[in-house]
Amino acid sequence: MKQPLNPAMAGTFPPPVMQARRWLDGVHFSKERPLINVSQAAPVAPPPPALRNAIAEAALHDDSAHLYGPVLGLADLRAEVAEQWTAAYGGSVAADQVAITSGCNQAFAAAIATLAGNRDEVIIPAPWYFNHKMWLDMQGIKTIVLDTGPDLLPDPERAAALITPRSRAIVLVTPNNPGGVEYPAKLVRAFFELARKHDLALILDETYRDFDSRTGAPHDLFSTEGWQDTLIQLYSFSKAFRLTGHRVGTLIAGARRLAEVEKFLDTVTICPNQLGQRAALWGLRNLQDWLSGERDEILRRRAAMVEGFAALDGWSLLGAGAYFAYVEHPFATPSDKLARALVSEAGVLLLPGTMFRPTGDAVALRQLRIAFANIDAGGIDTLFQRLAAFRA
Repeated sequence: MKQPLNPAMAGTFPPPVMQARRWLDGVHFSKERPLINVSQAAPVAPPPPALRNAIAEAALHDDSAHLYGPVLGLADLRAEVAEQWTAAYGGSVAADQVAITSGCNQAFAAAIATLAGNRDEVIIPAPWYFNHKMWLDMQGIKTIVLDTGPDLLPDPERAAALITPRSRAIVLVTPNNPGGVEYPAKLVRAFFELARKHDLALILDETYRDFDSRTGAPHDLFSTEGWQDTLIQLYSFSKAFRLTGHRVGTLIAGARRLAEVEKFLDTVTICPNQLGQRAALWGLRNLQDWLSGERDEILRRRAAMVEGFAALDGWSLLGAGAYFAYVEHPFATPSDKLARALVSEAGVLLLPGTMFRPTGDAVALRQLRIAFANIDAGGIDTLFQRLAAFRA
């Protein structure tokens, strides 16, 4: 007898990065022509040595780092986040408005768990971050797609037309994954006001905030009286301090919502990774100059991508920022087939636009995402040489 399978889970598409990795099976890459992997937006290097030493010290000498801790995170880390966010955004964030999560994906899952249930609706712009879409599908929550134009910026007026009595939240990611575009502060404010007008939550994922090309606060929402009644902000330490394997993120919202978030986290992980939390706290207190250097390097790679696509015949750069370039290719071949051909024929692994838009979407067939943050200047030059030489 077959075991039952949750139809919502069965109907959720497989993890795109894992799916793309399977395209490498059976393909040989020589030392002279190694694979250029621009499929996943995550640091491939470990944390800096000073941070690794801090983790080792905690593992060896802090017995509490090996035990259960507070469900919503270490008090010192929550307080440090609140203090630094208050200073960075020119607003007001309190420690009891900060939850520490096992990565930013869990922060999103926890936020959604407090907001929506089966057959409720959440509005997300397309192209979307695929793990957001996957979680909504798993929960039986209807994704309402907000199409973006060639500039990849969502339109608040178009979003307003999508709101129904079953709407529960609007989700924005800035700097955007997969598009790379940085949402102007006025645009973020417009979505905040729209959500507040309709008693919806605005979930603002700022995982890549540290690599924004702009200086100063990217928005002023935390300075708004009663922001906690509308705004839920998500953030990840994975990118900032290369802590991907330690799984540390944040969810910032009103204290009453965090009481609900606590139920979710206690059921799923009980507490965030203890060593990862200590690493995040040490990084916040000691690695700001180092992080500034990381940002400068990412911005140099972004500039190289912009320059390279300007000289690449037939290709169009739709957006570039943080870890990503989102592009339109010049070939008649659909992007899902093109991406697989690029592996075997050009030694390049990237993701097709079909992973970021609804099934059957014609626009997706012309689009590709390149996560360029993990290749240096030489790697970027080689990437463009291979793209220029490629013929579908």
